[in-house]
Amino acid sequence: QVQLVESGGGLGQAGDSLTLSCAVSGRTDRSYRMGWFRQAPGKEREVVSGITGSGGFKYYADSVKGRFTISRDNAKNTVTLQMNSLKPEDTAVYYCAAALVVGGSIYGYDYWGQGTQVTVSS
Repeated sequence: QVQLVESGGGLGQAGDSLTLSCAVSGRTDRSYRMGWFRQAPGKEREVVSGITGSGGFKYYADSVKGRFTISRDNAKNTVTLQMNSLKPEDTAVYYCAAALVVGGSIYGYDYWGQGTQVTVSS
């Protein structure tokens, strides 16, 4: 198993930038696809971005494409979400999550951090 701890959330204004980090510990010798999710008040949790174990493939939700950038540093066991041009609708609790990859099979996002609040004012 792995443990995930997010950091970097906070308050911002529309147009600002924030950087979220996710520190991964535990069984980091295994391969994980990493993702960022968010949940706004009264809404369901949604995927924001994802990145494969090697970092070679990245996914972005349409709502953040061109504004957010996901990256990972496997040597430091960290995953980062750079958020630019923030909008009030980006306000949510952001979660880091990990999905185990074994022999080409990808398991579900079974490992989650505690979340970090991002609030963007207009």
